[in-house]
Amino acid sequence: MPSNDADTLSSWGGGQDLSAWEALMWRTGGDYRTRSTGVIVELLDTEPDWDRLVAAHDRFTQRVPRLRERVVEPTLPLVPPAWSPDPHFDLTYHLQRVRLPGDGSIAELQTLAAQFAARPLDPERPPWEALLVLGITGGQAAYLFKPHHSLSDGIGLLQLLDLAHGHSREPGPADDRPIPEARRTESPEGLLVNRLTDKVVSAPGDALREAFHVAGRFAGDPIGTVTEAVKFAMSLRRVLTSPDAPHSPALTGSGSAYRLDTFDVPFAELKAAGRAGGGSVNDAFLAGLLGGVRRYHERLSLPVDFIPMAIPVSLRTDNDPMGANKFAGARFVAPAGEPDPKTRIATIHKFIAAARLEPALGFLDLLAPVLSRLPRIALTRIAGGMTGLSDLQASNLGAIGRSLYLAGARVTRIYPMGPRPGIPAMITMLTYDGTCCIAVNFDDAIAEPTVFATCLREGLDEVLELAKAN
Repeated sequence: MPSNDADTLSSWGGGQDLSAWEALMWRTGGDYRTRSTGVIVELLDTEPDWDRLVAAHDRFTQRVPRLRERVVEPTLPLVPPAWSPDPHFDLTYHLQRVRLPGDGSIAELQTLAAQFAARPLDPERPPWEALLVLGITGGQAAYLFKPHHSLSDGIGLLQLLDLAHGHSREPGPADDRPIPEARRTESPEGLLVNRLTDKVVSAPGDALREAFHVAGRFAGDPIGTVTEAVKFAMSLRRVLTSPDAPHSPALTGSGSAYRLDTFDVPFAELKAAGRAGGGSVNDAFLAGLLGGVRRYHERLSLPVDFIPMAIPVSLRTDNDPMGANKFAGARFVAPAGEPDPKTRIATIHKFIAAARLEPALGFLDLLAPVLSRLPRIALTRIAGGMTGLSDLQASNLGAIGRSLYLAGARVTRIYPMGPRPGIPAMITMLTYDGTCCIAVNFDDAIAEPTVFATCLREGLDEVLELAKAN
């Protein structure tokens, strides 16, 4: 391992205070419409050694202090929550194992994973759980990892997976590097007093520095400064405006129950299909999903032209720490009724390119400090209303570039079951071992779930035909 891996592990997750955006996700997690919990489902070619798996978790959670920290909230929401070492950390609570009682099928595993995802995390403990599932047909096993979104965004989770897994079936060399020191333990009362004191001490200097900075920019380029402000205001209006599309009559419901379906798509073919349509693999992925949505509506004799859809856009830079959250949500009018996959790819590609250039894309970072100080009931009501603006949400987490191993077992597939915040369906993709692993987390209120899942597969197959034609 590189010499700086110890620093990488100890710093994963960023600083001690939750960002305002992370605090919002944490404080609204008690409502199913805003619950920010997902599950990574790893299929294993064999059952891993349990004692070795437990020992690996014990070592890794010591090397990555964030995984042994819980969220402490101040007595009053005047300062953000903070991460603090859990004085009663119990690995036996966070890592457990079960054996499937039925036929050991993938369908039975999917049902278990959906139930696992729907169960809320204990807010008094570090916000993650893991479950080893035995008894899967063919001697396989599965490893389920359930983190709260306040820990990290999708890219940060990919970083964590790469750090946490081995490079072969055999155990790696003993790690004799010193364990990083734990952060200062915080209490709700102490957190409030300490952070307010820090603000009082630094406020005059911070205000003066900001004032001089703005004044200097205005003096050096008054026209440019004003123009920049106007552009931001216009961008903010575009970002805040709800998509001009009616809600789908077929994608309805925002219930608390979860249902999981998974399927695979060859990465090389999906990438080639995107290229054939003048876009990326992500554009082809989204175009395939919308093709499935079109088919589903046609099957129900409820055709639609457009639906409101949401996608996350990464704001992460090379200077950002590993882990934590650096993303923004973007909503758009999705061409669900467009029959030509090439046209869908081109439309999506154009929207995403424009969204990434919006100066106000990360506007929630500006509003979050104010919103996070609202009473929890009011905050949840506002956030719940925002999540219901879309009919569908989709996310491409990216790719893991090497084979992963877990306590002697090889990981064969990784399905990312993303959080479903008050919307009918959340569809997430992760590329591993040359395969796009797709997980569909959808509401049980969808009238024909089996038909819906079948239509999504057909929509992606339709897009893949573009690769064969070129």
